[in-house]
Amino acid sequence: MEDIAGLISKYGFPIVASFGLGYFIYYVWLWVTKEVNPIIGDLRKTLINLVDKIRLLDNDIIRLNEKIQVLEKVKARDKTK
Repeated sequence: MEDIAGLISKYGFPIVASFGLGYFIYYVWLWVTKEVNPIIGDLRKTLINLVDKIRLLDNDIIRLNEKIQVLEKVKARDKTK
C-alpha cells in the first residue's frame, strides 16, 4: 500500500488510476480470449445441433398432422356411406 501511495504522490492519482484501469482491461481481455471464447464456440456448435433437431421435429409434426387429417377425412367419408 505504501508503494501505491508513493506512486500517487509522485505522479498523481489520474495517472496511477489510468494505469490500474489499463491493467484491469488487459486482464479482462486475456480472460475473455483464453477462457470464454472457446466455451462460446462449443456452445455455438451445440446450439446449431439443437436447432437442426427442432427443425426435424417440426417437419415430423407437420407430416403427422397431415396424416391425421387424411385419416379423419377417410373416416368421415366412410361414415357417410
